[in-house]
This record gives sequence, structure tokens and C-alpha cells, in this order.
Amino acid sequence: MSNVMRQALFADLVFNEEGQPAKVVYIGTVPHYAIPDGDFLRHVEAEYVDRQIVTRLQERILAMRDIVTEGVIHMLGQEDLFTRASIEHAIEHMDRILEPGNVDVDEFRAALWMLKFRAIVNVHGDVVRLEVPGWEDEG
Repeated sequence: MSNVMRQALFADLVFNEEGQPAKVVYIGTVPHYAIPDGDFLRHVEAEYVDRQIVTRLQERILAMRDIVTEGVIHMLGQEDLFTRASIEHAIEHMDRILEPGNVDVDEFRAALWMLKFRAIVNVHGDVVRLEVPGWEDEG
């Protein structure tokens, strides 16, 4: 068991269908998104919402795997077999960012915020769509 406390991976990036932000609250040590629903707040475990978001992101990136890989290689300026394999491995195992301690959560959120990323969820915490400028979400 890890001593790393779980966090809501997409804090400040989750909104209800009316565009209201879902705040992060802790019930005990478990993070939840408090999703506005009229005069109520629906509390949904953050892990439930975060897994859906990561799955959708991973599916989208896998669909564009070659373009993403080439873009990262170009950005790094390193065209070699090991770099390509490392990037492809990271894409295939993107769901590991959900494991506590595997990603700097603050940097990850800041990068998504700068991209104007937003996850839209219904009052039950089901992801309705992801908004990323330049991406068309089929969901």
C-alpha cells in the first residue's frame, strides 16, 4: 500500500453540462467531484470520472498515434528507434497516470489548462464530452 494520497487528476477541468465547475472535495481521504445539479451537489468519486477521461484521451491519441509520435520526436529532435519505442510505450500505457505518484499532477493539470481542456460530465459523473480546441470529440 502506498502512502501517496490520491488526488483528483482533473481538478478545475471538470464541468457540468451547464458549464459550472465541479469542485473537488474529500470524503475521508477519497477525492470526489462535487457536480452542481440545480441546488444540489452530486458527489462522484474522482477516480470514476478520471478513468473515463483518461480512456477517452488514450483512445483519441491511439487513433493519431503516428502523428503524435512524429510530433514528439520532432519536438525532442531525436530520431532513433529507442525514442520512438519509448513514446509508443508511453501512449499505450497512458492509463498509468491514474496511479498515485506516476505523474506530477500539478504540471499535468497546468498543461491541460493551457490547452483549454475541459471535461463535461452529467450529474452522475459520466463523461459527456471532452473539449480540446483543435480536436473533434466523437463522444
